[in-house]
Amino acid sequence: MKIDSFNFSTEPGVFIIAELSANHNGSLDVAIETIHAAKRAGADAIKFQTYTADTLTINCEKEDFIIKSGSIWDGKTFHELYQSAFTPWEWHEKLFSVARDLDLICFSSPFDKTAVDFLEDLNTPAYKIASFEITDIPLIEYTASKGKPIILSTGIANEEDIELALNACKSMDNSQIALLKCTSSYPAPIDEANMLMVQDFRKRYGVIPGLSDHTMGSTVPIVATSLGAKIIEKHFILDRSIGGPDATFSMTEEEFAEMVRAVREAEKAIGKVDYELTDKQRAGKSFSRSLYAVKDIEIDETFTSENIKSIRPGFGLHPKHYSELIGQRTKRKIEAGERLTSDDLT
Repeated sequence: MKIDSFNFSTEPGVFIIAELSANHNGSLDVAIETIHAAKRAGADAIKFQTYTADTLTINCEKEDFIIKSGSIWDGKTFHELYQSAFTPWEWHEKLFSVARDLDLICFSSPFDKTAVDFLEDLNTPAYKIASFEITDIPLIEYTASKGKPIILSTGIANEEDIELALNACKSMDNSQIALLKCTSSYPAPIDEANMLMVQDFRKRYGVIPGLSDHTMGSTVPIVATSLGAKIIEKHFILDRSIGGPDATFSMTEEEFAEMVRAVREAEKAIGKVDYELTDKQRAGKSFSRSLYAVKDIEIDETFTSENIKSIRPGFGLHPKHYSELIGQRTKRKIEAGERLTSDDLT
């Protein structure tokens, strides 16, 4: 799978996405500066959301349309929330242009077919299906039909939901799929992160696994990276004091940069299976043990536990030969502090 210049087959690192979401707070200038900040913070990509309040819901104050899910948005109607949070469609071309000028990969989450068509006109390199849309099979099918990589977020999905969404993509002959573990709480409790799911996604479904994270801090992205995540997505904001629906669980530039640093260090720490010693490790052998004479030993004298020992440094004979030497007679005169060698073996 390849998203713009990022090839998941050849790129060893994690694909790190800064999610703009509603964190422009209604200002195009803030949105543009947020893109610049995401680039400075080390993001590989910036992601938008493409919807209007009217493409997501209807303007209705009946009980069903009032949010009461225990979230930070309780009491608002769905229409009120999305009217305050959407990114104006007339901004998209400019935002895509700004990101591309910065060599920052940009794409979006469509929330209906008109959004997909709109994003196709902007030549988006990929699509992200948001957690709450994973059950919208017609939307997933239509999006997958465009032949672009599909990133599915699983925040409200059970196993059946995931399989239906994956099959919807494959029914459109699209197997360019990434699956992100997500906890749809805002912010999400760290003890509900369940990062072992990242490994299971790869093994069970054969997809690129990743994380869409709403926890606070960098701990969960680091754990996800160590367990094989190839995508990390975090909400990104210039300054939480500007407010907005997603401000409380979004990372600032400084926090995001620290997360990127930690993830990149985790990648290096994971490394590879390699039993060969590095130059530094070989040099460290001097601090290992080996066999040395600890007393002067005459020719034809017997090696004993009193005159040879396994001590540091490690330039002498391997300690595995200790028992073999004990009781043998010396073939040469050996001074205290002199290393034993293979020539001392019978």
